[in-house]
Amino acid sequence: MKPALWFACCVVLLGACRSQAPRHPVAPVEVSGATVRDNALLGLAPEGVATLFTRALKTSGRFDLKAEEAPPAGEPRPWRLTLDVPFTREVLKDGDPRSFAEVGANLTLERFGGELPQRYEVVGLGEAPVLEDTPEGRQAAMRDALDAVLRQVTESAVMQLTAIDRPDDALVVDLRAEDARIREFALRTLAERQHPAAAPLLIERLKETSDGEGVRRTIGSLVEMKARVAVPALIDLARGRDIGFVQEIVFAVGEIGGPEAEAYLYTMAQGHDAPSVQAAAQQALETLYASRKHITAEARGRDHAD
Repeated sequence: MKPALWFACCVVLLGACRSQAPRHPVAPVEVSGATVRDNALLGLAPEGVATLFTRALKTSGRFDLKAEEAPPAGEPRPWRLTLDVPFTREVLKDGDPRSFAEVGANLTLERFGGELPQRYEVVGLGEAPVLEDTPEGRQAAMRDALDAVLRQVTESAVMQLTAIDRPDDALVVDLRAEDARIREFALRTLAERQHPAAAPLLIERLKETSDGEGVRRTIGSLVEMKARVAVPALIDLARGRDIGFVQEIVFAVGEIGGPEAEAYLYTMAQGHDAPSVQAAAQQALETLYASRKHITAEARGRDHAD
């Protein structure tokens, strides 16, 4: 086959593959946050940012913009996308004489109307060098950084929505993907489904993550999974921490439950130095006892009915 003909065939095949990729229905996007109001660095109103983001969604070829009203019977409800731009800033980097424009973005994806409401969040950071030391040059760099972060969160949204449509065995394979975002969304989805493959990775992340918000998200995932194997790691995490964080750990351990959790809560309720931690542990312990009695009563009811 001639090279030109071969190239043409490849282009057609790639186009066909792209057109066959699933497209996700989305309602008109919303832009929130004070950063996009009266922002001289961007020089854009919220409507302008929303227009650029809508263009990024369309360019990806993976989203169908729908009207706000409910879809016809049998069609999936659209995702509601809310874009927040928490900061725009100019920074210096070691070893580089130029300054850089940076724009952060948080994108929330929500869908209602099914068995449970679905809510996910993806984040991005766009940057671009300031090539001209003038107000116009800075604004141009900031716009480039905004375009970059909008492409990032669009790609991440595709990956997140792809993950929730994939079966468990495919997601377990994705945990070894080269792209860190694919690994992250696979892990997030498996944790949501309470798949056993997620717990060891979440525990490992708990030991390695120093970001406070990231730690809390990981703890929340382990609590949702009722991952009893995580209780020793949570107990270790509480050592030497401030009282407020220890109380959070106490309630998390109580939500997970199990013999090790019960022993830890009893010890904390009886012997911790801080009265507030003692009270929290006692409350968590009582909740754990009540939950266990409720489960036992339900089991007896089922046995009696049988």
